[in-house]
Formats: sequence, C-alpha cells, structure tokens
Amino acid sequence: MLRIPVQERSDWQQTAVEYGFKFHTMYGEKYWDESAYYQFTLKQIEDHIEDPTAELHQMSLEVVDRVVRSEELMQRFRIPERYWDQVAGSWQKRDPSLYSRLDLIYDGVGPAKCLEFNSDTPTSLYESGFWSWLWLEQMVKRGSLPRAADQFTSLQEKLISRFAQLEQAHPGELLHLACCKDTEEDLGTITYLSDCAQAAGIATKLIFVEDIGHGEGDWLTDPDDQVIRWMFKLYPWEFMLREEFADLIGASDVSWLEPIWKSITSNKALLPMLWKLFPEHPNLLPAYFEDEVARAEESRLVKKPIFSREGANISILDNGKEVLTSDGPYGEEGFVYQAYHPMPQFADNYTLVGSWLVDDQPAGISVREDTQAITQDLSRFLPHIILG
Repeated sequence: MLRIPVQERSDWQQTAVEYGFKFHTMYGEKYWDESAYYQFTLKQIEDHIEDPTAELHQMSLEVVDRVVRSEELMQRFRIPERYWDQVAGSWQKRDPSLYSRLDLIYDGVGPAKCLEFNSDTPTSLYESGFWSWLWLEQMVKRGSLPRAADQFTSLQEKLISRFAQLEQAHPGELLHLACCKDTEEDLGTITYLSDCAQAAGIATKLIFVEDIGHGEGDWLTDPDDQVIRWMFKLYPWEFMLREEFADLIGASDVSWLEPIWKSITSNKALLPMLWKLFPEHPNLLPAYFEDEVARAEESRLVKKPIFSREGANISILDNGKEVLTSDGPYGEEGFVYQAYHPMPQFADNYTLVGSWLVDDQPAGISVREDTQAITQDLSRFLPHIILG
C-alpha cells in the first residue's frame, strides 16, 4: 500500500462542475484531493479487504439475529421498546437492503481491522462509485497512469443491478429519495442514487425530510400531497425512532431503504457484540460495553457514542486520560469502548479505508485521510488504483 503524489488534472474543477460534483470543496477546505493516490496490489484488495468485508458483514447479520430475539440486547442497543416488534419483524421478513460501508484500518501488511459499520446512511457514494473511476479513466487516457492501472469499484454497476432486483417487488412504483435540507453532500448522494435507480427503470422523486407530511389515513406524503409508498432515506433510524411522527413508520406501510432492522447494524453497540460472538477474530478489535470496560486489558481505548455520525464525540483514551477528542451532539444514550489501533500514517496523514457492500456483496473501496487520528466529515477523499 503506497501513497503516491501525482499532478492534478488542470481541468478537474471544471469537470466537477460539469458532472455535478458540487461538494468537492467544503467550507473553503479541499474535500476531493487528487494531489496523490493510494496504490494497492490485487492480492491486498482481494485477500485483505474484499474477503474480510464479506465475512464481517455475515458476522454482523448474525448479531442482528441474536439481538432481535433478546429484550436485554434490544435495550443494550438503545432501541425504543415500542419499536422492538417492528425491528424484529423487519428482520424476520428479511426486508431488503441496498448498500453499506465498513470502515477499516489497513496498512497493506497486517489484517484489516474493523472500526465500525456504516450500514444505514453512509455517504461518499458518488465519489466512490463514479467520480474516482472518471479520474482513473482520464488519468490513464492522458498518460499520467499506466494502462494496467485498475480500481476496486463495481459500485455503480451493482447499485443499478440491485435497484433492478428491488423494482420487481415495486413494479411501476415511484421511489422517493430523501435527505435533510442544507446538506450538499447528502443531496449529492441521493441524486446519484436516483440516477442509478432511473438506470434500472425506476421513476424517482427527490424530497427533503423536513417536507414530509402526514396525510389522511396515516400515510406519509410528499410536498405535492403524493402518498409515499417506497422511500430511500438518508436520515438515521435512531433519529427517526425519536421523531414526533415515529409512530407513522409502521402505520404508514412505507417500504424503507434502508430497512428498520439496520438500526442494529448501524449502531456502535454492534462492536462489543461482534467481539463477544467472535473473540480474537483477526479483523476485529476488542470492544466493550460501558459496564464491561473495567475488565479491558488494553491501556489505550477509543470511546464511541452508541449513536454517532461522521466521527463526532469520539475520544482516544490512554490509561483513562483523554488524549484526543472530537466535538459533537452525541453521547446521551451511552458509549462503547474499542481497543485503540493505530491508523497507518503517510507523512502527516492518517488513512482510513471504506469498504462498500451492495446487496451484501463487496463492491469497492474509498480512501479518506486526515491530519488528525479521528476521521470526520471534512476528511479528504483520495483516489486509489490497483497495480500489480
């Protein structure tokens, strides 16, 4: 695994405008960074990332099966009691999912270590599925990369194929896709997903979460008073289950992407459960619930809110003392603790690999880096190639 500096395309910003990549720079800081790329070998991708991703995903589904059968575990995962039956029923029906992303620490040598599972609302999809591939094509065509250079991404192809499968259960039905207002990256994500759905022959409509209404008969409606029957929402289940309209989730009979059972796999309580079920697994880090952390043997731990997004409210502890922390609004529901594992460093950059799944199958990677050891929403996104 190498980080290789490279000359940026002189026209990349103009190209970004042309292809609708509006959030390549955020708050005056570069988000997309093509001043370097990460290089992997095919063996590293297939053996060290792709295969473990598939295995970790199946292990996570095993946790779901345990949690929905246990009131104690439902409480551990801080799922409101009045929705236990809905979560369990969604899992028992195997309500279909669309995509997920595992975040991995990988240095190109040792086993990849799972930091967390973003299985409900992962972003950076457009950058991974389309924009990075466009970069590769143009760099090869212009002679800046060898013709043998490849990339691990079948995201777009798999998303379109998955939408085509899902459409069979919703023939001719309109798919609403929702995110919150004033979130350029989220809007870019649902726009990209809309394009993929349309490529699969599905009619789509973009709306904002804040504009969803309560229609007669307990239906959810869009701003044009159209009943919502099938919706992808880039809005976390832990938020939805605590909203005023939460009781409409079941009453409205909407088919949700992602399904409500993903409130378990997108939850940081997944980490200690994985360690309990699969202790000493080479791709896992020791992890503990709050009432178990006293027996942790590790001197360095990472404290994570059970509900948290974009690296918020994360603390790195050394013998109980906080050495690094990130701000944010989370933590009210409690925390879990995970053994600290150093991220690989390239000069001043800490590097994180995101490993994507579509329809439960590995589908590509993304690479993020930051000058701090906690990856957050503004951490830079860099392209990658496979060579050798």
